[in-house]
Amino acid sequence: MKLSSTAILALAISSITATAYAESQSQAFNPVTVKTTSAQSEATGFVEGQSVSGTTRNWYSNELRRRGSAFSYTRDGVEHRDSRRTNWVQGTILNYTSGFTQGTVGFSTEVAAYNAIALLGDHDDIMGGSNRTLAHSDGDAVDQWSKLGLANVKARVSNTTLTAGRQNFSSPMVDVIGNRALPSSFQGVSLHSEELENLAFDVATFDRNSPRTEQSLAKFRSEYGSSSAEADHVNTAGITYQPFASLTTSLWGTQAEDLWNQYYFGASHVLGDSSVLSLTTGLNYYRTVDSGKSELGDIDNNTYSLSFGLTHQAHSLTFSYQEVDGNEYFDYLHETNGIYLANSLLSDFNGPNEKSFQIAYGLNMAEYGVPGLKFNIYQARGWGIDGTHYNSTGYSDVRAMDGEHHYEYGIGASYAVQSGPLKATAVRATYTTHRASENQADGNLNEFRLVTTIPFNIL
Repeated sequence: MKLSSTAILALAISSITATAYAESQSQAFNPVTVKTTSAQSEATGFVEGQSVSGTTRNWYSNELRRRGSAFSYTRDGVEHRDSRRTNWVQGTILNYTSGFTQGTVGFSTEVAAYNAIALLGDHDDIMGGSNRTLAHSDGDAVDQWSKLGLANVKARVSNTTLTAGRQNFSSPMVDVIGNRALPSSFQGVSLHSEELENLAFDVATFDRNSPRTEQSLAKFRSEYGSSSAEADHVNTAGITYQPFASLTTSLWGTQAEDLWNQYYFGASHVLGDSSVLSLTTGLNYYRTVDSGKSELGDIDNNTYSLSFGLTHQAHSLTFSYQEVDGNEYFDYLHETNGIYLANSLLSDFNGPNEKSFQIAYGLNMAEYGVPGLKFNIYQARGWGIDGTHYNSTGYSDVRAMDGEHHYEYGIGASYAVQSGPLKATAVRATYTTHRASENQADGNLNEFRLVTTIPFNIL
C-alpha cells in the first residue's frame, strides 16, 4: 500500500500532538496464552439457558432528488417519475435462543422470525420496489410479509463454536447490514474460536444471503458491478489479535467465487485520556483482485482509509482520509456491510482513483447531565474520480467518469432511553445532503431519516 503525502503528513501531525499528553490508556503488551477458562464448562442447559427476545423498528425515510434528477418506476408499461420518494416500514424480529447443553460438546439452536409491515404502500409514495420497501410487480408495496431470518444449530467445545444454518456473521467483508427496517443474514457454516487470550480465529463459508427487503434467499453479487455476475459460494477466514491493551488488529481473506479474492488489514489504536485528550487512530486497507472465471472482468484495486479522532470530555473531532487506487470502484458484496472504510457514508466515496476527506464532530450530552443523548455533524468531499482508463467489463459505467467530484454533509441526533420499561430504546434522526458532478454515481439527493428501535424480552 502506498500512502499519499496527505496521509503521511496527517500521521506525523497526530503523532506529535499525542506525545503532549499522558498515556493513561494502557500500552501494556498482551501475551498470547492458552485460556484457562471454558465457556462450555459454564453451560446451564438447553432449557435453563433459553431466552425469547426481539426488537421492533419503525423506519422512515423521505428522499428528494435535486438538479433535475428523479426516481422512476414502470407501471402498466408506462414510466412514472418523481423527485420525491417516501418509505415507512415497521420491522419486527422475534428471536428464540436456547442454552447450550452440558457436557464436553454443547448444542444449542437459534430461530428468529422477521416481519415487515408497510406503513406507506402506494406506488407514488415508494416509487416502486427497492431495498427499502418490498413491492409487487405493479409497484404497490406488499402490505405485510414474514420470513425466517435466522435458523441455525450450534455446537461448542471449550471456547470454539461451530454454527450451521442461517445466521448473523460479522467481518470486514461479510457483515450483517442493519440500516433498514430488517437486517440481512447469511446461510452457511462458520467457526469461531477463542481458545487463546487476545487472539481469535474465524472461518466460514456461505452460499446464500437473506436480503433486508426480500422474502427469498439470493446468491451473492457485488454492490457496484454487473448484477448478472453472481457467486455460488463466499469463503472467508480471519484473525483478530490484540498485541497491546490499546491496539487491536485484524487480518482477513475472502473469496467470492468467480468474482474476486479480497484481503483486509485493519488496526485501531487509542492513546491518552478522554477526560483530558485522547487520540484514536484507525487504519483500514483492502486489496481486491479478480479470480476464477472473473465474472466482473479484470480487478486490480488497493483502497485504504486513515482516520484520527481527538476526544476531550463530551467533544470529539475526527479527520479521515480515504483513497482508491484502481480504475474500477472499490467494491464489496451486496446485502453486506463489508466496507470498513472511514468515509463510507450515504455515499461510499469509492469511485475509481477517488480521494476523499471527511471532518466530523460529535457531542455526548452525558457530560452535561443528559446521558443517552448525542449529536453529530460531518462534511466529506471526494475528488479525482477517473475511470477513463478502465478497459474491462464489470464496471462499464466508470468510463464516463473523468475528473468527477462530489460532497456530502449530514447532521444527526440520537437518544437511548437509560431506564424504565423502555430502557435501551433508541431514537435516531438524520438529515443528509449529497451533491455531485454530472457523472458521479450517487447524484444529487437530500434525505431525512427517523428510526426508532425498541428492544423487548419475553423470556
